[in-house]
Amino acid sequence: MQLRPIAIVVLALIATHPASAQELAARAAATSRRAIAGASEAAPTRAGGDPLPVVGPRDMRAMAVRSAQPHRISADEHAPLWENAQLIDGFRVFDPTEDGAPSMRTTAKIAYDERNLYVLVRAYDPHPDSIVALLSRRDVRTASEWIKIMIDAYHDKRSGVELAVNPVGVKRDYAIYNDGDEDDSWDGIWDVATRVDREGWVAEFKVPLSQLRFANKASNTFGIMIWREIARTQERQSWPLYRRTKSGLSSQFGEVTGIDGLDTPRRLEIIPYSVSKNFQQERDLATSTRFDRVTTQTLGADIKVGLSSNLTLDATINPDFGQVEADPAALNLSAFELFFQERRPFFTEGAGIFNSFNINCNNGSCSGLLYSRRIGRSPQLTGYYGDATTPQFTPITAAAKLTGRLPNGLSIGVLDAVTEKVAAPGGQTLEPGANYFVTRLMQDLNGGSSGVGLMLTATNRTLDASSDAYMRRAAYSGGIDARHRFLANNYEVLGWIVGSSVSGSPGSISLLQQNSTHGYIRPGSGLGFDSTRTSLEGNAGQIEIRKIGGGITRFDLSYQRLSPGFEINDLGFLPRVDQQGVYGWFGFQFQEPTKLYRRWYLNFNAFRQWNTEGTGTFQGGNINSFMQLSNYWSAFAGIEIDNTFASYDDRAARGGPALRQSPQGSTWMGFNGDDRKPIVPLFEIDWWQGDDGHTHGISLNPGMTFRATSRMQGRLSANFTRNTNDAQWYNNYGTPGADTTHYSFARLEQRTVALTARFDVTMTPTLTLQVYAQPFITTGHFTNWKELRDARNEEYALRFQPFAPGYDALADFNYKQFRSNTVLRWEYRPGSTLFFVWSQGRTQYDIDLGAFNARSDATNLFRTQPNNTFLVKASYWFSL
Repeated sequence: MQLRPIAIVVLALIATHPASAQELAARAAATSRRAIAGASEAAPTRAGGDPLPVVGPRDMRAMAVRSAQPHRISADEHAPLWENAQLIDGFRVFDPTEDGAPSMRTTAKIAYDERNLYVLVRAYDPHPDSIVALLSRRDVRTASEWIKIMIDAYHDKRSGVELAVNPVGVKRDYAIYNDGDEDDSWDGIWDVATRVDREGWVAEFKVPLSQLRFANKASNTFGIMIWREIARTQERQSWPLYRRTKSGLSSQFGEVTGIDGLDTPRRLEIIPYSVSKNFQQERDLATSTRFDRVTTQTLGADIKVGLSSNLTLDATINPDFGQVEADPAALNLSAFELFFQERRPFFTEGAGIFNSFNINCNNGSCSGLLYSRRIGRSPQLTGYYGDATTPQFTPITAAAKLTGRLPNGLSIGVLDAVTEKVAAPGGQTLEPGANYFVTRLMQDLNGGSSGVGLMLTATNRTLDASSDAYMRRAAYSGGIDARHRFLANNYEVLGWIVGSSVSGSPGSISLLQQNSTHGYIRPGSGLGFDSTRTSLEGNAGQIEIRKIGGGITRFDLSYQRLSPGFEINDLGFLPRVDQQGVYGWFGFQFQEPTKLYRRWYLNFNAFRQWNTEGTGTFQGGNINSFMQLSNYWSAFAGIEIDNTFASYDDRAARGGPALRQSPQGSTWMGFNGDDRKPIVPLFEIDWWQGDDGHTHGISLNPGMTFRATSRMQGRLSANFTRNTNDAQWYNNYGTPGADTTHYSFARLEQRTVALTARFDVTMTPTLTLQVYAQPFITTGHFTNWKELRDARNEEYALRFQPFAPGYDALADFNYKQFRSNTVLRWEYRPGSTLFFVWSQGRTQYDIDLGAFNARSDATNLFRTQPNNTFLVKASYWFSL
């Protein structure tokens, strides 16, 4: 495929783009005298002529002035709107020190009219030619100067929005929930103007009131906080002062008063879109042509309706998410399902209220009652009836969600989605039509310091003869949770209780009992597998106490229990149940800079798990640390030791007896470079050992981020892993759970190489090109076939005995995959976008089995038939 014309167009756009902020500032500085940061300003006055006092560092309240005339933003602080606005001149440094004097002055003013809220921020800088301003696509944080405003229009001290801009107009926005959690998928419709001049730079925000949720009353008070970030010194300042040693974000906001006489804004937003897609589809091998090109056209729409000033209904009809980046390649050899992040905009935007009941947390990601990727998932019966024409995802007919907050502090979230039936060429059901429903309620108490909540989920499927034996007909879950902060909100106790019920045919419930999540057929489990059951019920609960603010210490202590019959995977995500555990963390957070570091975190973790019959399944602990050095580099390291006491993996044999685990250890360390530099090196190394030294591995993860120009940046990373697993489960022979079953294992020598490349080219803040590519190669060679002999023996070698069934042989693997997305995105007007997308996938798994040769494997991968998809998606936003 010839890509040169596209490259020529991109380079031409870059070449014709106006000068950067640094160039503009340099010209301004060269033609005029340097301004003195902190020049005096005339005192503003009230409408009656009385002067408004200047808002100082210890003041927590400012007043907004109302404009009787429409205002056009231009980053001009001398515009009539700002003549009588109150001056906020109380910014203080919160990072790297807390409550420090700022090195450069920052001021702000606030105004509003019947439709918009306006905020003007002046960032003084004695060296405007040194202001760092990098172009990037929307929502990408670069090492730039930034001005951010945060607004809690509810004034509930729990929620809000964040709107940020850098000197060249690149926008970032987030929704805030739970007093500090951020939802970066939220994209509001707002505008901002910026200007670099001889005194520094100015940002003037225009926020439509339709984008905010507030109480319908005569006079409103909004929560507000304003941040400034200075890239070259990594100084951050705010008004009012944000304290990193204190818990919460929204609860630290100041107040803006004087917002009177607001009408409930009309909030009906419609974004119709058209999608044209051309993709490759495999044909029957008996035909002369193996692949066809298929073109489809679809229409859809996203709708947002403001039911009131604080309740919003979002809906999508016939959605298409072709512009969403593909999941990373992976080969799963574990007993449990892999977790992938949700990336589809409709399901990520405003999802904060549903992010509760975090039952399973690992590597920074938590999951629970709602895992929205279940909606529109890959057809589940593809392995039974599917072929080359099976679609990758189940079409979503429509989905809607209602979110908001009532004046009494009750937050509401309701989600409902309907998916289509997917059928095989022979008529069998690959995925039945289904309805998914979620309700979440949370009532704040004690000014947001306490709360009680409720969450309900329901999945209902329309089954037929081809799907009834494999899939559950209905699945329900419901739970209550509560939280309470005390001792200056620095401590928090919280907990939840959940129950679940699923129903279906005896065949579907039998499959559920036997899978690795539940393990009812495991010998000695005492769980009582019943092949005649048509339902399964269970429950779960957790209690937790933690310190979240104050001083340099933090801790978290929790106990969790999941009953054997607890099941939420029809709409949630949970790898395993029949488990209880105690988890503890204690940490030091040194936030004040020293000659050695800017910040330092030191953490201690300990944990122990049992199944519900009391058998210890896992225990261990680790020490880890992160430090940002005074030269802005950072380093991290950790060491972990597990299973020093007797522990038994009751999922290792996939339905077999629990297998004793030998002590194992791991360590990791790495560093990140100074992210202010054009090239930032990254590196991490991981090492592990177990099974009396028979299992071991090492993983190297080098990488770098780079900035070729102010408009072009990227990230390159690699993973090289060499893993020897002496007890990799291979297969079970015989009737699961019977005394004659052979539970076989083998020694696996696995090699993995993965490269990930991301490139962003920003022609303008609204026109960007993104490229993502990942080749992935993993090979495995099996030896030393063995089966369980005495699974609980203290000696590792005595747990197994040789296995040779005579009718089967060990099968090696060589799995290769390439995934890429190229997206040209143009936001030709606020909220209206045009996408040009090219996605390519290649997969190969049938040659060079067990052999690893990076060069030949890569060559073979790129010789395979590519699956190219081309997509054009156009949307147009308008508001009524």
